[in-house]
Amino acid sequence: MMIIKLEQLTGHDKKTKIGKLNVAEGDQVEVGQTLLQMESKKGNSPLLSKYKCTIDKVLVEEGQEIELGQSLFEVTADEANQESSSKSAQPKPKLDYFGGLLRGKKEEMQAELLIIGAGPGGYVAALYAAKKGIQTVLVEKDSMGGTCLNVGCIPTKALIKSSEVFHQMMHADDFGLAVKQLELDMAKVIDKKDEIKGTLVSGIEYLLSKNDIRVIKGTASFLSDNQVLVKSGKDEYTIEANNTLIATGSKISDIHLPGIDHDFVLNSTSALAYKENISSVTIIGGGVIGMEFAFLYSNFGIQVNVLEFCDRLLTMVDKDVSEEIAHIATERGIGVYTGAKVTRIEQDQAGKAIVIFEQDGLEKFITSEKVLVAIGRTPNLDGLDIENTDVKLNDNGNGIAVNEHLQTSVDHIYAIGDVTNRIQLAHVASHEGIAAVDHILGIDAHVDYGMVPNVIFTSPEIAAVGLNEDQARLMGKNIQVSKFPFQANGKALTMREGRGFIKLVKDLDSGKMIGASIIGPEASALISTLTVLINSNISEKEIAHTIFAHPTTGEVIHEAVLGLSIGALHFDE
Repeated sequence: MMIIKLEQLTGHDKKTKIGKLNVAEGDQVEVGQTLLQMESKKGNSPLLSKYKCTIDKVLVEEGQEIELGQSLFEVTADEANQESSSKSAQPKPKLDYFGGLLRGKKEEMQAELLIIGAGPGGYVAALYAAKKGIQTVLVEKDSMGGTCLNVGCIPTKALIKSSEVFHQMMHADDFGLAVKQLELDMAKVIDKKDEIKGTLVSGIEYLLSKNDIRVIKGTASFLSDNQVLVKSGKDEYTIEANNTLIATGSKISDIHLPGIDHDFVLNSTSALAYKENISSVTIIGGGVIGMEFAFLYSNFGIQVNVLEFCDRLLTMVDKDVSEEIAHIATERGIGVYTGAKVTRIEQDQAGKAIVIFEQDGLEKFITSEKVLVAIGRTPNLDGLDIENTDVKLNDNGNGIAVNEHLQTSVDHIYAIGDVTNRIQLAHVASHEGIAAVDHILGIDAHVDYGMVPNVIFTSPEIAAVGLNEDQARLMGKNIQVSKFPFQANGKALTMREGRGFIKLVKDLDSGKMIGASIIGPEASALISTLTVLINSNISEKEIAHTIFAHPTTGEVIHEAVLGLSIGALHFDE
């Protein structure tokens, strides 16, 4: 009988916690097999068996804290292991350590499902597949969570929350409070953002480990339709998979603009890591990224100007919503310039940025400390060597073409998320990942792209689902519109956020609600309720007879629904 003990931990840790036991009494264990998963603040790691053995007794349990030197398992090693154990006491031959490092290792492996990219599409698909019993390998060249978690959705929302708190403290008098000597420390704001990001990344790593998903950190490239090569430093893995899922996401679009290489020019990634306090910024692009940063910076007391090429901000939202956010931005002191074509960026004698643009046939300029280019993102196909496969791109050549089941032109290769260049939203990628796995399992699944909720985290928030008024009228639909303002909502007023409204669109021919738009407090939460109501074809009568809690912002939904029939109760134009 032998005892397996905890012999080593990362760093200077003395203790750790058992997240999962991977073996039970009576199990036959191979060399290198995972015995248990260990959790720590620095991440999660497996304990691997050094022996081929049988587990006689498990001395610990899941959730238990263990320390160095503690006995974990009683095992019986096979004769070969016992013999090798005795030989281990003999002098060992000299190892070619540096030669091994220079050569690296090569491994050939099989997988039921190979997923390339661990963003919100890839890692969710991996977890779902593993829970469905599919042996899954996940490849990621950077951090778990992809753009969304590391330099997108989560980091921006962390900064936005900090900016909103700062803004409220600047206007503490509105709440009957007084705040003295309020200062912005952007370095601390960025550090707090990174703490949140680190917590979530560790959580994903733990879930992947606990679900026995093989994770390889490296860059994947296709050798053929059936083989993928993954390079991780000097190590190489050649993988053949029954099915492959491409989830490589998107990257910042390349903009050919004179002067864009100046040191004072930021993009959405570098802005999230910039720790210096700034006094002013010019944002090129009045889309989702640009407007979220515009309000973020403005809430911190930074002077902001936005240059948008189109004739209005946020062209993808309802026109009334676009006009409302423009009015609010102007009231907040944000300079809004629509119909503005940026031609170049220059530097003045003091080192500040000069952004030159054309508007109404005239050449104009704005001076600021920094410039943020927020034009958009493009599918990330870098290094995939997709040309080595029969996978086809879409008609524009700027994304992978897929069918309704997320299959590419090669049946066993799927693609999801931003790399398809259809809808660049994290929650769409996650949903597509689940749908793709279902199709692999033979389950009939599809994604209803007409019912995708969309949220923009300006101040106040904007959210929409289904058709807006403009889209419905362009389609020739016979519609009715109901609007209800947040200024008539008690909870919104207690929050000192009475600007904005909810807007419902009803198809009179079918009698069904076909869309909703919101600009106002907690729009990001309210849109989920509206998505369920519209997607499930719940009738106005059923909604009208549903009790909405008071006081909540959710009451605007009830009032707007009443506005489609008898009229709202708490507002009369």
